[in-house]
Amino acid sequence: MRTTIMKSKQGDAISVLQLTDTHLFADEHGTLLGIKTSESFKAVIESVVNQGMHFDFIMVSGDISQDYSPESYQRFAHMVALLKSHVFFCPGNHDDGPLMYRMFDRLGVDTNKHVICNNWQFVFLNSEVYAMAHGWVQKDELQFLRKCLERYPDLNTVVVVHHLPLLVKSRWLDTQTMHNQDEFNSFVSKFPQIKAVVCGHVHQEFDSVINNIRYIATPSTSIQFEPFSHDFALDQKGPGWRYLTLTAQGEIHTEVFRLPSGRFVADHGVSGY
Repeated sequence: MRTTIMKSKQGDAISVLQLTDTHLFADEHGTLLGIKTSESFKAVIESVVNQGMHFDFIMVSGDISQDYSPESYQRFAHMVALLKSHVFFCPGNHDDGPLMYRMFDRLGVDTNKHVICNNWQFVFLNSEVYAMAHGWVQKDELQFLRKCLERYPDLNTVVVVHHLPLLVKSRWLDTQTMHNQDEFNSFVSKFPQIKAVVCGHVHQEFDSVINNIRYIATPSTSIQFEPFSHDFALDQKGPGWRYLTLTAQGEIHTEVFRLPSGRFVADHGVSGY
């Protein structure tokens, strides 16, 4: 098991920047429902830099690519390098997981799936079902998580996975959830050291506590989905990102930031993507 071990530069607490669902293309001018995703991602990066907020590392929760292309991963690595921080990731349903793991090490993105920082560990799992919208966490991924938990039983734990293993009360989007969410949630509930499951995929803010585990999802750096929508619908809110602060006592404090509404406007006339 390959592990990256870090220490926070700010003392006992850890600060993490979460980015998700960049949906980059081989073509830097590629658009997703009317939004040039490389431009929205660039704007998010510039805003993060201008905020000047400390973070110890970056976790990216999938859908880095929209078209499975090597060029999209090269573009991501080049752009995220502007943040001058360690970057970890998990694959999403629009990604080519094997390609990411082959490419990213030489592009400066850490491919380790296990990270220890202070008294916290972060375990990055793969929920990708290649070329399908829904997710599934295979048993070998759960066994990897178990191995991390059993080897480091005294560490507070965050699980990072692309697909949110809960329903968001949006009929069309809830067909694309993690399809073995019952198995996943039953598994994680057995380990009290798991404090949070952090996800992407739903392109909206989500924060709920179930069985003492905090389930968190974060807005995309590109398009946003309308919460509680019966059919496919886009939200008018701007691209977003999240900071998490994790204390030595096992507490999690978090805040979402967004670009101003109207700066990146998607095509609301579409019926899907």
